[in-house]
Amino acid sequence: MEEKLILSTLPKTWIFDLDGTILKHNGYKTDGEDTLFKEAKDYLDKLPKEDRILILTSRLEADREKTMKFLRCHSIRFDDILFGMPMGERIVVNDRKPSGLDMAVALNIDRDRFRLPQIIREK
Repeated sequence: MEEKLILSTLPKTWIFDLDGTILKHNGYKTDGEDTLFKEAKDYLDKLPKEDRILILTSRLEADREKTMKFLRCHSIRFDDILFGMPMGERIVVNDRKPSGLDMAVALNIDRDRFRLPQIIREK
């Protein structure tokens, strides 16, 4: 049974980690180059144009140019990317609308296996 995530019809801000989600974890170190997960590219391409995409990575600033070149070469859609993030947990803190709509959602996926639930926009 396919998982479903029911969200509002409001525009979204998507926050993605880079390694282990969009790209093979540390592939640029172990293989000498990055490996893109096709499922991640397809998913990003299907997000509505009004949604914003932020990528976080613990890669160093020294890796910026090579990483950006790879992302551009593969037409990976994103609005901003932050390098040098800590390797620990990423914690999202947001409010709840008076209507009861939670303004933050967290999804954890298995490393190097891009699979997110089907998004239903109807809240």
